[in-house]
Amino acid sequence: MENIGYMPRWIFDIAGFHIVLNKETLIMTWIVMAFWILFSLLATKSTKMVPNPLQSTAEILIATWDDLVKDSLGLTDRRYFAFICTIFLLFWVSNLIGIIPFLSEPTKDINTTLSLGVVGFIVAHYSGIKFKGIKTYLKEYCEPIFFMMPLNVIGELSKVVSISFRLFGNIMGGSIIILVVSYLVYSLVLPPFLYGFFGLFVGTIQAFVFTMLSLVYISVQIR
Repeated sequence: MENIGYMPRWIFDIAGFHIVLNKETLIMTWIVMAFWILFSLLATKSTKMVPNPLQSTAEILIATWDDLVKDSLGLTDRRYFAFICTIFLLFWVSNLIGIIPFLSEPTKDINTTLSLGVVGFIVAHYSGIKFKGIKTYLKEYCEPIFFMMPLNVIGELSKVVSISFRLFGNIMGGSIIILVVSYLVYSLVLPPFLYGFFGLFVGTIQAFVFTMLSLVYISVQIR
């Protein structure tokens, strides 16, 4: 129970700035990135017409998100595919990694989910300016009347908070529930089922929801 709220940190000073880093989040994120780098190397090492299991998995993931991006954005090119697919793959394995003993989810850290939410926000609004032009983009904030502009701006900013805290809350909440139940029943029967539920089911759903919402926000801005 003493693990709740504990955060191992790296603390150092650079050029007068006091920097605090969440050691566990960084290490777990590096492990997730290393996993996907290794997976991509193995899946593309010897591609064949009759694919092996790794190649088949890679093709299913790519084809699925390629179709979702094209259907959502109505574009024939693939300019947003890599960004959207990367978000899903990163969060998907980040949510699942907690199933492995002694590893924890990077998405339990609000900095992870909020930073990707901000990146998605920037990409969406940059795309809106690029597709519509700055004049039309700014004009939309004044609809239906000029006095609605502050509310429209707050509404856009709230999207970042919404998707970021939704993912963070579900993953952190699941971790706390598992920790509390494990403490109460001494890690016997129930915790493995909780790990399966929160890791596989909730983790996959939340990664998909976050990614699809980011995709929808981009779609709204470019149309």
